[in-house]
Amino acid sequence: MAGSGTGRKGGFRSNTRYKLKKKAGTKGKVTITRLLRKFSVGDRVRILQEPAVQKGMPHPRFKNLVGTTLTKEGSNAYTLQIKDGNKLKNVVSRAIHLVKLK
Repeated sequence: MAGSGTGRKGGFRSNTRYKLKKKAGTKGKVTITRLLRKFSVGDRVRILQEPAVQKGMPHPRFKNLVGTTLTKEGSNAYTLQIKDGNKLKNVVSRAIHLVKLK
């Protein structure tokens, strides 16, 4: 029965009021260089969600985790392998939500 109060409330971005908020001075449109970033297979990247772009965003629980790019998916998404606790997981994310580590 719909609306009976069973099941978990909230969606993908629930309880992320401060986690997915941009800092002062960084609000506004995303630069073209951030949109056109390229990574190669084997690069180490950090997951930092871009709140202005919801499409292709990894789950907020993976924020600030470091992973390795495994494959390229389509034109601008990547599959990452991250360690979540003791388990290895694969996360698909668009390039705008990733930052390359040096």
